Amino acid sequence: MSRKYFGTDGVRGKVGTFPITPDFAMKLGWAAGTVLASTGTKEVLIGKDTRISGYMLESAMEAGFSAAGVNVALIGPMPTPAVAYLASTFRADAGVVISASHNPFYDNGIKFFSNTGTKLNDAQELEIEVLLEQTLEQNALQCVASEKLGKVRRIDDAAGRYIEFCKGTFPNHLSLAGLKIVVDCAHGAAYHIAPNVYRELGAEVISINDKPNGVNINEYCGATHLDSLQSAVMIHEADLGIALDGDADRVMFVDHNGHVVDGDEILFILAQAAYQKGEMQGGVVGTLMSNLGLELALKGMDIPFVRAKVGDRYVVEQLKETGWKLGGEGSGHILSLKHASTGDGIVASLQVLKAVVESGKRLAELKAGMTKLPQVLINVRLTSGSADSILSKDSVKQAVITAEEVLGNQGRVLLRKSGTEPLIRVMVESTDIRLTQQQAEYIAQAVKAT
Repeated sequence: MSRKYFGTDGVRGKVGTFPITPDFAMKLGWAAGTVLASTGTKEVLIGKDTRISGYMLESAMEAGFSAAGVNVALIGPMPTPAVAYLASTFRADAGVVISASHNPFYDNGIKFFSNTGTKLNDAQELEIEVLLEQTLEQNALQCVASEKLGKVRRIDDAAGRYIEFCKGTFPNHLSLAGLKIVVDCAHGAAYHIAPNVYRELGAEVISINDKPNGVNINEYCGATHLDSLQSAVMIHEADLGIALDGDADRVMFVDHNGHVVDGDEILFILAQAAYQKGEMQGGVVGTLMSNLGLELALKGMDIPFVRAKVGDRYVVEQLKETGWKLGGEGSGHILSLKHASTGDGIVASLQVLKAVVESGKRLAELKAGMTKLPQVLINVRLTSGSADSILSKDSVKQAVITAEEVLGNQGRVLLRKSGTEPLIRVMVESTDIRLTQQQAEYIAQAVKAT
């Protein structure tokens, strides 16, 4: 039985449209609380990003958990990885994040973490869905007796604790003194966290896009829109720029020349630094979308590389299966299991800054050992029909076959549906940028024509 509501990153959608409604959130909280309580859960920690809809969904989830007899601890706006960490620190049994990550403000989502800081596995999510589906069909939920209702408390020192955790992943004998850093907070959950982490480690920090108003999260800023960060780095003559997304689980860099350093290049920099110090533990896990240039660069250092399905949860699964510590995606989801149990943009950025400080080199120099192959990604938004039905169309399959014949052994094609948005992602990669663009557009047109 496949999951109906949970995608690769929890439940996500447009606010006010099923399933991102107050009624659904309350019933999801009750179903999750009932399932988790059966395994001994007594309290869940709820964090959120800065979207205006977070208040509504937080209240609904709170009511659902309470009705299931589960206590709730509220920590307010906080990065997704902070919730994963703090759930353990505050001895909660599980964590909940209300966020749509890099999506616009009118979207939102709900995802769960275990008390070990990892996302719930497919079996747990399926168990929650079965109970949720029953509740939705009956349009009612069973509330525990009044004396067993869950209680709610608010935690005030969560930000300070998480800042100290992040700083603790950076070596005590090193300092960021002498570095000028521009930090783009995406008007998101890290607006009151990230700048303080870098400042307290000694850097001169210029903070931008750090004034959330509920509707400006990710709006032409952050890890998915790097123009403003590139401009700020050049204007302030900074050493580098760091961009987080709305919930700070991904990170992108800009070097002193204003050039983007993406997740694949970050993985290369971290692997190279560990390799040169003799500290590389196993290999690196990428995804089906990882640039072939990363694989070739790692091969040059005899570092193993494997590809997981797209989604940081699958990267984590592959890391645990192999026993390796480093993995991630080109979008900036970086997993360093040596330091954190989930993708953490701030922690990952500190590992890159560590490489910069220890090597005495600029970011542009550190990434120079990897040559990216031209890669074109076109997101085709669906206006009708399901992604699965479109991907199964003969016309789409034939377009892929034709493109692969044109590219030969000099490139590759990947089509996949988004786990978080109504999109089909068309990716083409080859040694020839003109051919890459041409074939990506050809396939995308075939998808649009269905």
